[in-house]
Amino acid sequence: VTIDRDAGTIVAVGEEAVDGAGGEVGALADAETLDASGSLVIPGLVNAHTHVAMTLLRGYADDKPLDPWLREDIWPAEAALTPDDIEAGAELGVLEMIRSGTTAFADMYFSMDRVADVVDRAGLRARLGHGAVTVGKDDADARADVEESVAVARDLDGAADGRIRTAFMPHSLTTVGEEYLREGVAAARDAGVPIHLHANETSDEVDPIVEERGERPIAYADDIDALGEDDFFAHGVHLDEGEIDRLAESGTAIVHCPASNMKLASGMAPVQRLRDAGVTVALGTDGAASNNDLDVFDEMRDAAMLGKLAADDASAVPAEAAVEMATAAGADAIGLPGGRIEPGAAADLAVVDLDAPHLTPVHDPVSHLAYAARGSDVRHTVCDGRVLMRDRDVLTLDADAVRARAADAARDLIDRVERD
Repeated sequence: VTIDRDAGTIVAVGEEAVDGAGGEVGALADAETLDASGSLVIPGLVNAHTHVAMTLLRGYADDKPLDPWLREDIWPAEAALTPDDIEAGAELGVLEMIRSGTTAFADMYFSMDRVADVVDRAGLRARLGHGAVTVGKDDADARADVEESVAVARDLDGAADGRIRTAFMPHSLTTVGEEYLREGVAAARDAGVPIHLHANETSDEVDPIVEERGERPIAYADDIDALGEDDFFAHGVHLDEGEIDRLAESGTAIVHCPASNMKLASGMAPVQRLRDAGVTVALGTDGAASNNDLDVFDEMRDAAMLGKLAADDASAVPAEAAVEMATAAGADAIGLPGGRIEPGAAADLAVVDLDAPHLTPVHDPVSHLAYAARGSDVRHTVCDGRVLMRDRDVLTLDADAVRARAADAARDLIDRVERD
């Protein structure tokens, strides 16, 4: 694979390296070469839904269903977070993603100016948004939170030399009131930014909407103009056939988070039915507090296996589909370049070292990616034509300093939470 570093794109794919004019790459005095012998070159992976700073809460609260987990543990901890904490957690999460071959991600959280700075320094791509929540707040605070989500989407879009794009990100259809949702969606449409939210994650989320409105969540989202070909919803576990059809008609993508769904016992998303209907399905890790890592290789394996179980069909969600969801479909869902290896595509790549017992023999490399590979098998990571990791050495972040800072921040955070 030959890359134009200045343009950040792939020039050619094949055995012979070329420059942008078609000449041999050896003619370029400053050409940089990555050794990929015995390795598999793949598109950089896409983590299409996460809360990257939640690395600070990895292992903090486990083995609970979603609602009590949020209300009893996560939301109280998040209330104590400072912007410095979020920056430290984001650095740790971004470091983890670079080391496991992820080159683009979508992040819903807080203090997004700090997260954007981390993304800029680390060299990744991201779709960022402030996760607005209005439940339990008075009108002034609720309105301010939604306005902040709109402002982040408007003001950060195009940062980091265009590697950062944004979205309006209300947390969910049940944690943001209808009036605020309508106002935020209208503002997002005016600003030309997509919408990302959690939808149909658990039956406890679906049932109140049905009881209060007499319609299911996707119909509610449709009513407030939150469906569209640039929009993407996380989870989509509890969907009926009508909702699947409406998602397909509108072009709204679903981000499947299998590890988080299993850990929180949220249910099994109908991935094969979604794909059969023409819905773009991407993969996400969700936050590290409910996963508990940010390794998209794990999500490929979990998606393929859980998809078979959900469909009661061993041929459902085959290896090729899992890899596509982690690459091309992921990039398409969150509207960022990458996900493909072809001339003109963004130069976002990961090099997977096949020299390992669990990757021997290689009958089918795609099978290995979906069922056997691990993030730790990634040898090099490239984003936008820039080498972010060479021979497992991350070049854009000081790994030891990042880990130490995050460990200190996590300890201090939990101390504050327990004191309160």
